[in-house]
Amino acid sequence: MKHLKLPTAASSLLVSAVLVSGAALLAPNALAQNANDNAKFSIAIHGGAGTITRESMTPERERAYTAKLTEAINAGHAVLANGGTSMDAVVTAVQIMEDSPLFNSGRGAVYNWDGIHELDASIMNGATREAGAVASVKTVKSPIALARKIMEESVHVMLSGEGAETFAQEQGLELVDNSYFNTEWRYESLQRMKKQVGNPQDKQAWATMDDNFKYGTVGAVALDKQGNLAAATSTGGMTGKRYGRVGDSPIIGAGTWADNASCAVSATGHGEYFIRYQVAADICSRMKYQQLDVVTAGDTVIHDVLLPAGGTGGVIIVDKDGNVHMPFNTEGMYRAKRVANQPVEVAIYND
Repeated sequence: MKHLKLPTAASSLLVSAVLVSGAALLAPNALAQNANDNAKFSIAIHGGAGTITRESMTPERERAYTAKLTEAINAGHAVLANGGTSMDAVVTAVQIMEDSPLFNSGRGAVYNWDGIHELDASIMNGATREAGAVASVKTVKSPIALARKIMEESVHVMLSGEGAETFAQEQGLELVDNSYFNTEWRYESLQRMKKQVGNPQDKQAWATMDDNFKYGTVGAVALDKQGNLAAATSTGGMTGKRYGRVGDSPIIGAGTWADNASCAVSATGHGEYFIRYQVAADICSRMKYQQLDVVTAGDTVIHDVLLPAGGTGGVIIVDKDGNVHMPFNTEGMYRAKRVANQPVEVAIYND
């Protein structure tokens, strides 16, 4: 029996074809994993904006903020780097800041006029446009965890007050006494605020009081390797707030927004203005419908729309391609970002 002998070149081509097809058959997961490893991903966080200057910051306090921002951004980044979802990443980062007395959310929440803490939070999934929000809760240790539970397990988008706390208990979330959120420096801040305002019915006094009493929020935005965006925001609100006041943080479109077709945004600042101008959604809409880049869209809303109206604060934004921008119109904003495998960038001041 004779065997057909192929020319050397033809033999090489046949062997190569067999090897290539075999690799495709035997290792599709490896190829997909390689593509996933090369996917873009980004995360950005903020810890509030306001009158934050080097002159008002001690070296020890600056180091503390820098360390906590670094811890939070790295924790969220680790989730993304390991192939986790943007939802898990933003919750991870926000909870680290909620657990720190440095920030006006969770553990370090400000006091309302009556000396009580009332907490707000919201979260949004850019892939599905699902959202969850909570307002004016007093005993939920992690408001952002509750916001996510509302999004995933409730038939509603926003819950508030006692009803939200009942739902949190049903979902097995950790509840604490309101005194858990007490901090001496926030209490002292309330006393200064009351002294400055005087008559709580004086609308002009409220309008002209120190901006630092109006600010304080934490938030995170992220793009994961699957191309999905998410945004999360959590706050203790405005120092000395009255009558169950709710700011922009739990308002979808004002303080939080995410849409895979454009961007994800978390805001911090004077909430009344962010509500009136729907800041978070406006930025993403300009990107989606006007085809603006993330820098132009963010700067336009924060500097050209919000500031002339009297609104002060800032936002963190990540777009569908993983680009990050963090504009603000105040003297400072606690912030950090990490794009793919690049080094961490942490900043506080406006320089």
